[in-house]
Amino acid sequence: MTAAPSRRSVPAMSSGCITGWAHTEFGRRDEPDVEALMAKVSLAALEHAGVEVGEVDAIVVGVLNGGFSRQVFEGALAARADARLAMTPALHVENACATGSAAIYSALDRIEAGRAGTVLVIGAEKMTALPNDQVGEILLGSSYLKEEQAFGSFAGVFGQIATAYFDRYGDRSDELAMIAAKNHRNGVDNPWAHLRKDLGYEFCRQVGPKNPLVAGPLRRTDCSMVSDGAAAVVVQSAEQARSAPRAIGFRARNQANDHLAIGDRDPTAFDGPRAAWSASLAEAGIGSTLDLDLVELHDCFTIAELILYEAMGLAEPGEGRRVIREGVADPHGPLPVNRSGGLKAKGHPIGATGVSQHIMVAQQLVGEAGAMQVEGAQVGGVLNMGGAAVASYASILERVG
Repeated sequence: MTAAPSRRSVPAMSSGCITGWAHTEFGRRDEPDVEALMAKVSLAALEHAGVEVGEVDAIVVGVLNGGFSRQVFEGALAARADARLAMTPALHVENACATGSAAIYSALDRIEAGRAGTVLVIGAEKMTALPNDQVGEILLGSSYLKEEQAFGSFAGVFGQIATAYFDRYGDRSDELAMIAAKNHRNGVDNPWAHLRKDLGYEFCRQVGPKNPLVAGPLRRTDCSMVSDGAAAVVVQSAEQARSAPRAIGFRARNQANDHLAIGDRDPTAFDGPRAAWSASLAEAGIGSTLDLDLVELHDCFTIAELILYEAMGLAEPGEGRRVIREGVADPHGPLPVNRSGGLKAKGHPIGATGVSQHIMVAQQLVGEAGAMQVEGAQVGGVLNMGGAAVASYASILERVG
């Protein structure tokens, strides 16, 4: 990996920093609802940041819901954790699987506008209370239903993407199994992960009763799990962050959107993530993705990670397989990808996912990632996407305090 000369010459954006966080374990949790999950992390994040409840100027809550619960208006639930938050302006945001990143960006926008100095961001989802078929129907709502409801589930949408990719570039089942095995191996080191088990390549590669085909060429091990969980971060202005015990700055952040209907675009290209990612690299003054120390990206399905390798410029179209085959994305490779286990092993509670991804990188940059720690990590990336590569958020993070 060749370091870009400009890597440390461009300062992090001074407008907003992550100064604290909290994270539940992801998985099948006992909390009865999203309200209880939110309460698990909200005050804990403030404590981690060294912030008093009365210092919070605003709250942003990211929850998809979409039918997981009859209770909507989730922004108003934040005060249930502490009555002192009752008069604090609160907002609920939703942007499919990128809901958590949308919540963080909303907080940063408020800070940049001078409307707040400290914002509490909470992402949460309670998914496991419903049968899997109902979960699939809810998630399918993040696709273009007029054309794609015939696919039956959100996995069906990505099954179509995988089929299109295989038809164009050849069968990549081996490489998808390698991605799944990598992420499950990484998840063993993550105390918050839904599944902390090294499944191994052979299990991920074979189709059988314990690993059946789910949609198109995608096996069960190619699909992220249905999870409950919550994550929260405290975002503060640069001035407020000066007194924080830790501060992670946004050297760059960009969002890009693509067509909702996969029939209106090349489903194998992921042009939206490519646009957001390239804009953030340019804004950060970074010449290549390989000049980062690690990346947490959106592996809702293994085919997504494969195509995102290409969207991030790590390989030419159709050649993403080289990234996993050559060990580039391995824990000790040139660019560790999803050292947390990713959505594949860590879990994917929708509203919490983007917040969690930012926490995974933030703790790496302050040397607090435990067994997941990437030695010497200074600059890391987050690539979170909502829908089938529709709403894409790309953050470049670095420690500033």
